[in-house]
Amino acid sequence: MTTQNDPQAPIGAFDSGVGGLSVLRSIRAQLPGEDIIYIGDQANVPYGPRGKAEVRRLSEGIVSFLMGEGAKLIVIPCHTASAAALHSLREQYPGFPFVGMEPAVKPAVEQSKSGVVGVLATPTTFEGELYASVVERFGQGTTLLQSTCLGLVAEIEAGRANGPKAKRILQEALEPMIAKGIDTVVLGCTHYPFSFDSIRQIVGDDVRLIDPAPAIARRVESLLAEMHAKNPSDQGSMRYLTSGDPVTMRARIAELVNENVKVEKVDWKNGELTKR
Repeated sequence: MTTQNDPQAPIGAFDSGVGGLSVLRSIRAQLPGEDIIYIGDQANVPYGPRGKAEVRRLSEGIVSFLMGEGAKLIVIPCHTASAAALHSLREQYPGFPFVGMEPAVKPAVEQSKSGVVGVLATPTTFEGELYASVVERFGQGTTLLQSTCLGLVAEIEAGRANGPKAKRILQEALEPMIAKGIDTVVLGCTHYPFSFDSIRQIVGDDVRLIDPAPAIARRVESLLAEMHAKNPSDQGSMRYLTSGDPVTMRARIAELVNENVKVEKVDWKNGELTKR
């Protein structure tokens, strides 16, 4: 049951795995008093190669669960799920506040001096209406070079965000872009900021890396203010759940955000998430 205008109610958030934690870092820094429930759908990671219909179905199941947990606002810190499901979710729950991701093409184009911008994202993101819309609105007159970095999400989920294979994937994606004159790179998947060190090593210090997480955190704060639903607490809580292996997710959280946490297990049954 949702409690939209209750400041004590939690924010809900989900991703196919641990990628959304890169956005949660910014949200927690911006809004330290908020309680947050985060679901990593690791039974189905990665979302990128899955079709839009399947990702939409999974997203709808997770949103239903989060609403049942009383979420006052739901963040989708996953470009793939946002591309596949954000529009339909807003139609399904009119008036409920959702914050989704779109590739940060606008700030990249505004900051680029060479007019050549690299975009790293998943296949479903590139095929989605959100990406087509931002390109149409903001990409005119700019050369946008795209790469799906196939296999990178799996490496990050396995704890090898900056390992040898991840670096090879990124080199294959970025070196042709560098040869064509990029001066800005959009990190269009929330997993990819966890490979920041490798990306920076490949592109050098003169190429801007655009991470949309701080803008998402500001948007969440703005919506909560409009709703009069900001939590006045000084210290919010984090609750982590996974449809995969809690031990694996706990290890990734420790590596990526340096937290030792409890992870709860949820299961898919007949299209619905259930708690164990």
